[in-house]
Amino acid sequence: MQISRPDLTNPTVRPAPAAGRRLPEGLILAIPAGLALNLGIGVMVLGQGTGALVAGVVYLAGAALVCVAMRRHYPHARLGSCNAVTLMRMALTTALIAPLVGGVAAGWAVAAIATISLTLDGVDGWLARRSGLCSDFGGRFDMEVDAALALILALHALAGSPVGPEILALGVMRYLFIGAGLVWPWIMAPLPVSYARKAVCVLQLATLIALQVPVLSDDLAITLARIAAAALIWSFGRDVLWLRGHR
Repeated sequence: MQISRPDLTNPTVRPAPAAGRRLPEGLILAIPAGLALNLGIGVMVLGQGTGALVAGVVYLAGAALVCVAMRRHYPHARLGSCNAVTLMRMALTTALIAPLVGGVAAGWAVAAIATISLTLDGVDGWLARRSGLCSDFGGRFDMEVDAALALILALHALAGSPVGPEILALGVMRYLFIGAGLVWPWIMAPLPVSYARKAVCVLQLATLIALQVPVLSDDLAITLARIAAAALIWSFGRDVLWLRGHR
């Protein structure tokens, strides 16, 4: 899982993309499949109509960005099951926008869908390594889906849990990091692999999912949110200090 920042990995499995590369085989079929999953979740599971349409539009916008990025940065000729799984995770994640539009915030259904998306997070990486389709694009795609899931869950938690606006820290840190990188480009340099960073990412999403269900006491929910936020701020702060020292 890589919500926060890209890690340095073995460059030998990442051939350079060719300019003007065609879209990989399978993408044209995978996008409609993801849209069907997105709309089906929004209507049949989350019980939303208009909200499901909005979620579908967001999914299609994300799929369009994926197509553009793949033409520029994806080095393989076929999509592979790894990227198909990440695309399905994007469909699940964007489907969670539907209840926000419909005025329905946290709940068991949201927690269940988010849990499925989080569980699949380790599957796409395993499939990429198994099929020899590892790429910088795949790692970044996976990371951005995780970041979007965190933001959407934070918005649900803000509307439906006792935690105050500070819960947004668990959803916006990735985007604040990108914004800082626009001002200080050295922030966007690659980082070494860190299992502590990965553990904090797991804590971040697990906490956000736990906050969706109405079984936690107010005090426990607030305590968990603050612990996760403190860990995330520590993780980002540590990486910024490392990047500053190695710029």
